[in-house]
Amino acid sequence: MNTELDKLKAIVDQLEISEDEKKAITQPIGKIEKELKTLNFKLERASKEKKTLSTLLSRTSEDLEKSSELIKKMFGRYLSTEVMNSLLEDPTALALGGEKRKVTIMMTDLRGFTALSERLNPEQVVQMLNSYFEVMVDVVLQYHGTINEIIGDALLVIFGAPQEMPDRAQRAIACAIEMQNAMAKVNQRNREQGLPELEMGIGLNETEVIVGNVGSTKRSKYAVVGSGVNMTSRIESYTVGGQILISESVYKEADDVLRIDAQMDVLPKGAETPLRIYEVGGIAGRFKIALETREIILVDLARPIPIRCMILEGEDIGKKGLQGTVVRLAKNCAEIILKDPVDKLTNLKMNLGDVDENLSVRDFYGKVLRNTDEDGETHLVHFTSVPPSVDAYFQAFRQLAVSDCPLPHFKE
Repeated sequence: MNTELDKLKAIVDQLEISEDEKKAITQPIGKIEKELKTLNFKLERASKEKKTLSTLLSRTSEDLEKSSELIKKMFGRYLSTEVMNSLLEDPTALALGGEKRKVTIMMTDLRGFTALSERLNPEQVVQMLNSYFEVMVDVVLQYHGTINEIIGDALLVIFGAPQEMPDRAQRAIACAIEMQNAMAKVNQRNREQGLPELEMGIGLNETEVIVGNVGSTKRSKYAVVGSGVNMTSRIESYTVGGQILISESVYKEADDVLRIDAQMDVLPKGAETPLRIYEVGGIAGRFKIALETREIILVDLARPIPIRCMILEGEDIGKKGLQGTVVRLAKNCAEIILKDPVDKLTNLKMNLGDVDENLSVRDFYGKVLRNTDEDGETHLVHFTSVPPSVDAYFQAFRQLAVSDCPLPHFKE
């Protein structure tokens, strides 16, 4: 096994000495040889164990990496990226508690989705929502918003927590504009799949809230708490599809880079003083983005369409018997003459008049955008929810508005 020891034993054998002397010399050599064999065996075993350990460590490292990615992937679907990274970097952030923070809150909602979902099967509803959120969530993450909650068809997004964000208001506005523009992509997919088109409203509010972990030691969530959250929801409720409304606090925080298309004073439910809100059409500065133009093409009807209206909010809530006529029509809105004027942003429930019973009981809804005459009797109303049968009735009138063809008679 050891060449040098073998040579040494051969040399001893050639020496002209007695056998006893040779034995006395070769005995230590034999012990050394035996010890070397034992040591060599141990070294070989250690080498094998080292390779095994190295392989085991490598596999363990790969498994840990895969597990870490799996955890991130799993929790990334239920927590925002910012909150998840914050927890992974600092596990003490799991402790219950919160802190005051200035944030910009975004609330989005699909107009008329509840009524729409009642006409579709559950699979179609989920398919539409997943397709919608797939696009919207990507946009929110692109602008580093923290998705706090998905509530049915609504999104609650925070800009400025858990990480500080000095440009939160501008970033939130730019994100909202990009989200509205991305609705074209959502609706293109819906059309390809034979699903209805969707419209979204967005409200933004700059406010001080408590952010942190709320709940119990067994179950908790990263949440935002404060009256400013409810106010954001109120602002959003005034929107129609494709619109972005912001509070005065967002307007001041965003500086002078905004394109304001309109402003109005409203009195939200529970508020003691009027709230001024602004309609945003674009933002300059480093974001440089504007809402894509959606032209409203109203056509004069050959014959007005009689309707009945009921006010859904305000001092006249529940007031029935408002008689009106639709005199001009567009795809998603109409110019309506009402005998009793109603305020801007009033929500209306409407029914067709002078039609058969099956069609007359179909409710449709809209919001008054503005008065279009000096007397205040003519209103531009944006439809928020229209059943297919009523929409078909309207669009037939619209298509035949400038023709001499006889008007169709609709039956359910």
